[in-house]
Amino acid sequence: MNNKKFYVTTPIYYATAAPHLGTLYSTLLADVAARWHKVQAIDTFFLTGTDEFGQKVAQAAQQAGKDPKSFVDQFIPAYKDLWKKYLIDYTHFIRTTDDYHVKAVQQWIADLQKKGDIYKGAYEGWYCTPCETFLTEKDFEVGTKNPLCTSCERPTGWVCEPCYFFKLSAYQDVLLQFFQDNPNFITPKERAAEVVSFVRSGLQDVSISRTTISWGVPFPGDEKHVTYVWADALNNYITGVGYGQEGKQADFKKWWPADMQVLGKDIVRFHAVYWPAFLMASGLPLPKQLLVHGWIKMGDYKMSKSRGNSIDPQNLLQSYGADAVRYYLTRQLAITQDGQFSIEDLEQKISSDLANDLGNLLQRTESLALKYDAATLTAPQTWSNTSQALYQASLTMIEQFEKEMERGYFHSALNHVWKFLHESNAYFHNQEPWKLIKTDKAGFLEIISATVHALKTAGILLWPVMPAKMESLFERIGYQFELGKDQVALCKIPWKNTFMLTGGNPLFEKPEEKKETVAPEVTQPVVNYIGIEDLAKVELTVGTIIDCQSIPESDKLLKLSVDLGEAQPRCILSGVKSSYSPEQLIGKQGVFVTNLKPRMMLKKYESQGMMLFVKNQDGQMIFATTEKEVPNGNKLQ
Repeated sequence: MNNKKFYVTTPIYYATAAPHLGTLYSTLLADVAARWHKVQAIDTFFLTGTDEFGQKVAQAAQQAGKDPKSFVDQFIPAYKDLWKKYLIDYTHFIRTTDDYHVKAVQQWIADLQKKGDIYKGAYEGWYCTPCETFLTEKDFEVGTKNPLCTSCERPTGWVCEPCYFFKLSAYQDVLLQFFQDNPNFITPKERAAEVVSFVRSGLQDVSISRTTISWGVPFPGDEKHVTYVWADALNNYITGVGYGQEGKQADFKKWWPADMQVLGKDIVRFHAVYWPAFLMASGLPLPKQLLVHGWIKMGDYKMSKSRGNSIDPQNLLQSYGADAVRYYLTRQLAITQDGQFSIEDLEQKISSDLANDLGNLLQRTESLALKYDAATLTAPQTWSNTSQALYQASLTMIEQFEKEMERGYFHSALNHVWKFLHESNAYFHNQEPWKLIKTDKAGFLEIISATVHALKTAGILLWPVMPAKMESLFERIGYQFELGKDQVALCKIPWKNTFMLTGGNPLFEKPEEKKETVAPEVTQPVVNYIGIEDLAKVELTVGTIIDCQSIPESDKLLKLSVDLGEAQPRCILSGVKSSYSPEQLIGKQGVFVTNLKPRMMLKKYESQGMMLFVKNQDGQMIFATTEKEVPNGNKLQ
């Protein structure tokens, strides 16, 4: 890494909802990386923000009955507030609707047009609106109807429109050479192998404009087009540090290229193929490392609101505090694979790792020192062999920690800290200072001093992960923690600190003890049970909406024509006009109650069933459907 500066980025998040645990995880990894360099007195820039253009955003805004800019504006405070509560110390929050970003993207496109890397043509193929992704020929079998998106596994839609293309195919060989020359560009290596395989199979030129939507960066020189969201969004990493901005050339030169770009595995293709090619075309250096993490899973499935297995980070914050959640996500979720999340495991780690291994060592050491009037601790002139061994263990641990942090394996780095904490606990226990005080006061003081030195060292390395709690630890032991100094280097010199112990409450509270203390009132929900025979009476059938029309005399109802695998389609009325336009429902597959007694509505329409919907957190109606497309007429089991 460049030891004079460190620039780290997160993905920019779709501004269609409040942040969730997945966005917190990506942002936390970047924050840990940034703080790790700050604690070494390295000048640091940390960029995060929101992706606010594109068809997905426009559709969500329409469903909410708002213009797109007002729609995205409402979510920004939620991001900034949650990041503050979780101690995310970003340098700049970029929004792709910011004027300077829009102008820089337009200039970038104009420059590549002059070079011949962007040309006008026509696109015809399958497109996933939620992921803003075009499928390539390698992504599905020829003849497949509405093939599934490779990222979200939802059905795609056919798009046919004129557009501008970026000559991605021209960069196939140079990309492969770059991957060969920079084997650590993509971490972990499993992700790198996937990218290399994709590029070797052949690259097609990529569409970078749309004519069927208007919510986007206006395409320079052609008012009928807007910039395709990925060509716009990826450029935030350079516009956020001054690219294309008058008077900020020096800032851009200082910070670019990025030292680390954090992202999830579902968007690795865009960042590891499109983004490097864009930079190559622009004559700009490539980022030094892409840190690609896996998904957070609960059981067998990726955590998601649509599946109903997501956890609100606000609730976690209120129950366990920012530092404990930060620790659990950083250590429990290995960067090399998908990670399992469970409340039970979180609580167990808080109790065993934080309260016992770390907090209890501080509590025992302080209590014993204060009991015997040893609040002021001065390092001895010479250390015993046992204490020297603990110091040498700290040096070994720091070296291992630095190596793992350098490559982005934060979970492995924390494992080394905890091995050292176990050694420190064993040192304290085996030396039995509570007995030694009776016969050897100097030996007693040495044990207390060595243990506090060990706690200080662990605290320095854990500060990037748990900044608030470690600063509390420093206050408890009287250590002057200053970010302007290389704190890691100070940990390597022979132990010679003087400490002033103050005592206090436990650093971490065990969840079970907190529950016993608070004893929250639990309200049992009232359940209106039905028998299996009642459920068996309801026929739930999968069908596809083949036509949809607005009913002029109603501000709520849409008239659906539904293929339920029967001889004739059924007419079903649904009160979702405020959430969907007719065009948005045509071609969608949903779940319908098909043995509901037909009823007349508005005195002239007969509704022959009911389509199932659920409200999301914004009060919008979302239609129920199956995970994958199934034949019309299939019954739910």
